[in-house]
Amino acid sequence: MRVKGGFKTRRRRNRQLKRVSGFVAGRRRIYRQAMETLRRALAYSYRDRRQKKRDFRRLWIARINAAAKANGISYSRMIHGLKQADCTINRKVLADIAVRDPATFTALTNLAKENLSK
Repeated sequence: MRVKGGFKTRRRRNRQLKRVSGFVAGRRRIYRQAMETLRRALAYSYRDRRQKKRDFRRLWIARINAAAKANGISYSRMIHGLKQADCTINRKVLADIAVRDPATFTALTNLAKENLSK
């Protein structure tokens, strides 16, 4: 006896197809293709939620390094000097200060330089 795709199957498929509504062409209409693309999209989103943290840290370090070099000190020496000065500003805030308020960043750079010589 042949079994048709009934109410439950249709409901399950429609629920899954709603999740792929933003995809293009057959990737949102053809069930098998849509599910393959959805599986891959979920895997990428899981991976990239972790990778985003790494990428932002790299960006902050690059910005701090550029601003520190402009003030005549390397990134690693600046971070070391700030740690010796018990300055607990994290890299995200340091990068923001470097971009938005160069005068304050210069003051922090001078603080790091003073504590390196001690």
